[in-house]
Amino acid sequence: MSKTFRAWTGRRLIAAALLAAILAVAVWAEETSPAERIERGDAAFAERHVFEKMLEAIEAYESVLPSLETLPIEVQAFVLNRLAQLHYELTTFTPGDTPEDEEVFRKGKEYGLRSLRLNPEFASLEEDDFDGAAAAVIDPAALLWTADNWGALLDYNPISGLLYLGRVRTLYERCLAVDEDYWGASAHNALGAMCIVTPAALGGDEEAGRAHLEAALSLAPTYLLNRVVYAQYWGFTYDLFGNVTGVRDAAFIEGQLRIVLDAPIGEWPFWNREAKREAEALLADLKERIE
Repeated sequence: MSKTFRAWTGRRLIAAALLAAILAVAVWAEETSPAERIERGDAAFAERHVFEKMLEAIEAYESVLPSLETLPIEVQAFVLNRLAQLHYELTTFTPGDTPEDEEVFRKGKEYGLRSLRLNPEFASLEEDDFDGAAAAVIDPAALLWTADNWGALLDYNPISGLLYLGRVRTLYERCLAVDEDYWGASAHNALGAMCIVTPAALGGDEEAGRAHLEAALSLAPTYLLNRVVYAQYWGFTYDLFGNVTGVRDAAFIEGQLRIVLDAPIGEWPFWNREAKREAEALLADLKERIE
């Protein structure tokens, strides 16, 4: 399959997902209660490694939005956090770095910020004191998925990346403070990669980054993406713009990725499948670079 065909297919998938979600809000809102729609979303969420189930989960949770404010705050947060997460994950079904992906990340970021703003203190401080606003949040899901979507968006606009990198980092650091184990220690994972590729003048620190990656692996060894990210960001070298420039340790990369490929899917059915796909791609890239 050609790269052009994969890109076209990816755009079709994202467009189908967004259109289906819009239609679902109108149809399901009339047919079922919010609780029933959330239950349907939860069932699809458990199988979202299948693309159709990913769409079904997004459709179900988005169909709750018209009546969201009638629900308890904790239920509102749950729905918004799930939508932020699902939009971040939806882009794994495309070749990556497409305009459609950018729109999905933007939508995921907005869902995450809506969840964070359910906290009145965050909402009141967000504009003038973002660090103080983040310090008021105790919901690790809202912190992580907002940061993941926002961080992905920064790659599309270097100027925005410079302006908002600090805010993304603040969200990850607050997530660590609230619950460093959350979602396979993903905040450690993300901060590790960020510290390694960010220039020192902007707060980067390779050794601090490696410490975060090792912490993620120690806290959640069965979350296979931790090994993939460790291999990717410590095994390769990067320039000031985050582009791969070479190989730091080929044996380390191959060793970590072979463990991923040999491991069972286990308790992380979506992300461990994604980790295995990424491991195969990184091994292919490594082979090209060292031959």
